[in-house]
Amino acid sequence: MGKPRKPDLNLQSIIDSHSNPFVLVDGNFTIIAANRAYCDAYATTEDKVVGHKCHRVSHHFETPCFMNNEDCPLSRVLATGERCEVLHIHFDQHDQPEHVRIKGHPIMGADGTQYVGEEVIRLARAADLDCEEQKLIGRSIAFRKCIEGLSTAAEADANILLVGESGVGKSLAASYIHGRSARSDRVFLTVDCSTISEALFESELFGHEQGAFTGCVGRRRGLLHQADGGTLFLDEVGDLPLAVQGRLLNAIETGHFRRVGGHELLNSNARIIASTHYDLPARIRENTFRSDLYYRLAGIVHRIPSLRERKDDIPALADALLVRMRDPAAYRCHIDEDAREALARHDWPGNIRELHNTLQRAVSLCTDGHIRAEHIRFDEQPGPGTPAAATVTRSLKQIESEQIALLLEKYHGHRRKVAEELGISERTLYRKLDKYQLSTLGK
Repeated sequence: MGKPRKPDLNLQSIIDSHSNPFVLVDGNFTIIAANRAYCDAYATTEDKVVGHKCHRVSHHFETPCFMNNEDCPLSRVLATGERCEVLHIHFDQHDQPEHVRIKGHPIMGADGTQYVGEEVIRLARAADLDCEEQKLIGRSIAFRKCIEGLSTAAEADANILLVGESGVGKSLAASYIHGRSARSDRVFLTVDCSTISEALFESELFGHEQGAFTGCVGRRRGLLHQADGGTLFLDEVGDLPLAVQGRLLNAIETGHFRRVGGHELLNSNARIIASTHYDLPARIRENTFRSDLYYRLAGIVHRIPSLRERKDDIPALADALLVRMRDPAAYRCHIDEDAREALARHDWPGNIRELHNTLQRAVSLCTDGHIRAEHIRFDEQPGPGTPAAATVTRSLKQIESEQIALLLEKYHGHRRKVAEELGISERTLYRKLDKYQLSTLGK
C-alpha cells in the first residue's frame, strides 16, 4: 500500500485561517504573504506589505530588528528551528508605536525553503497607551484571575471596593470596570481622597452655592451630581476623615444630597467604586473608619494582586511602560537580559509605580539604547531598626517631589504634559504642586 498523497494546500487560505494578524517572511526578511486580519488591523492593503522588508513595514527600520535593539523572531526561528515568542514595538497605520507579542512559527516550503510565520498579538494599541493611564497588561495566572474577577464585577451594578497595596493599579482596575459596565457610555469621575482636605471635600463632592464660604464665587456642581448615571471612583477612600464619612454614607444610601450652603435636595444615581490600600476592617476596630460606610461600599470586594505575585508580567509591563513615557529615547530602549534578571529579583514594595520610577531612572542613565543591570536603581528602602511604613512613605514622597520637579523642567512648566507623563489628572497634579511647594517651578 503506497503513501497517502499529500493534499495540495493553498498558502493564502492557510494564513487567512488565523484570526490574529499574520505574515509569512522569508530568510531575507521579505514578507511574501499577509492575511486579511493583518491588512484589516493596520488599515492597509496587501501590495503595501507583500514584497517589503518586515522591519520596514512594522518598525520603520532600514535594517533588521536585531540590529536595532529589538528581539527578532525571524532570526531566532531560523537559528533554532523552533517556535518563539517575543515582545515588540510595532507601528500602527497612524505611525504610532504599540506594544505587541509576536509568535514566530517555523514553516517549511515544498522545496525545502525555510520560512517564518509571524502571528501578531496586539497587547496595547497606541490609543491605549497614548492617554492619561496605561491599560492593564499581563499574562500570569494571578493577573488572569484578577481580570476575570473585574470582568464579573463590571457586569453587576453593585458598589465595588478594590483593595490592594499602593501602586498596584487600582485606578486602572476601576477604569476597566467602568469601561465594561452598562454605564460605559456615561461619565467616569475620580475623587482622590488622599490629597483633598477635609475642608474642601464636601464642596468637591456635593458642590456649593454662591457665598457658602469665604472666597466662594458662584455655584458649583459637585462630582456626585456630575457623575449621575455614570461612575464615581473614590480613590483611597480609607484616607477620608471620619467627620465627612457620615455625610458620604447618607448620600450613597439615599441617593440624595444638598450642596454646601444650599437647601435644594439633589439626586444622583452614580455607581460607586472605591479603593484602599488599608485594612479597613482593622481601621473599623480602631474607630477610624465607619463600619456602615464599609458595608455600603463593599457590595463586591476585589483584591488587586501585588507585582511580586505576578512577576511573570514584569517583562511585558516594563516594555509597555517604556512606550508610555512618551520619551523618544524610552520606547527605543531595549532592556538587556541582565537588567531583566535584576527586575525579576526585586520584591517591588512600590509595585507598578515603583517599576515606572525605576525604568524612568534607567532611561536617563543609559546612553546607547541598552538598559543594563547597572542602570537599574531601586527606590530607597528602610534600613534595620527603622519604622518601615514611615520611612517608605517619606522616601516615596521625596522621590515623587523630585520627579515632578524634573518633569516641570523637562516640559518647561507645561502642566498638562507633566500630568500625562505621571499618569494623573491635571487637578491631582496641581494638588501635588501645592503639597510639595512646586507651584512656581517652571513658570
